[in-house]
Amino acid sequence: MATAPLSSSDLLPHLASDAAELVMKWQRYLKTERRASNHTLDAYGRDFSGFIQFLSKHHGGAVTASMLATQSVRDFRSYLAAKRGEGASARSTARALSTVRNFYRFIARSEGIENDAIKAIQGPKLPHRVPRPLTEDSARAVMETIGELADDDWIAARDTAIIALLYGCGLRIAEALSINMDQVPSGETMRIIGKREKERVVPVLPAVKDAIETYKALCPYVLKPDGPLFVGKRGARLNPRTVQATMQKVRALLGLPESATPHALRHSFATHLLSRGGDLRTIQELLGHADLKATQIYTEVDSARLLDVYDKAFRRT
Repeated sequence: MATAPLSSSDLLPHLASDAAELVMKWQRYLKTERRASNHTLDAYGRDFSGFIQFLSKHHGGAVTASMLATQSVRDFRSYLAAKRGEGASARSTARALSTVRNFYRFIARSEGIENDAIKAIQGPKLPHRVPRPLTEDSARAVMETIGELADDDWIAARDTAIIALLYGCGLRIAEALSINMDQVPSGETMRIIGKREKERVVPVLPAVKDAIETYKALCPYVLKPDGPLFVGKRGARLNPRTVQATMQKVRALLGLPESATPHALRHSFATHLLSRGGDLRTIQELLGHADLKATQIYTEVDSARLLDVYDKAFRRT
């Protein structure tokens, strides 16, 4: 089941005009009303493209609005079975099913097209995963080492400033790289635009401000007020893959586990705050979580660490 963006020409033959109109309305809803990020839109597009291509092959023709409305429990289960048959993980399959459900909720609410079969489908059971933060020593080592991998001083300063924002402010990598020059803090706080365009204010430590200022002073490009703060070698907004690749090199150099990704620094920020007595509600606001449940998972991380310390201290020899 090949996947492709919804707008690509190789998908259009799989959609009849009435079904294509529904899909385009759904996309507009995600972008304008839900304010989904480009990353989320891309993920939805890939997942839903796979679903549409499966239906076209499954039924032997272009997918119509009527076909979407009349899919049976067996049809949806066949789709999930096809995903598993291609080696998709349980998490990937669950995400794809969530995308399909989102589409059906939208057409039920906006177009009155109900399909009860999708409500009866259960996704695969997912293992309970606890975030895997870095230790404080490892996070410090990353901060001190990442600049050593760059050939140019300004790139070293740039990478150090980005890591400082991820660990020192708890930002997502997309949030850090979306910062424009006119958002750079002059005081002790900074406004961040997070998921669904939700705005929050985060405190900025002096070390983080210093790292940003050092990068700005060394950057060879003119950083315009309405332009990106972090740029690549050609002066365009920096791509997240560049940061991920650099973090991978640091991970190998320091002997850190594969879980030591840029996002793990955000987990580290939350976990280390909590272990030092931080309030869950405050951490929720700093991370930009819409639901406290998303923040409460860090209590499990801290509890697991305490149990590990206890076990090592009292283990019988």
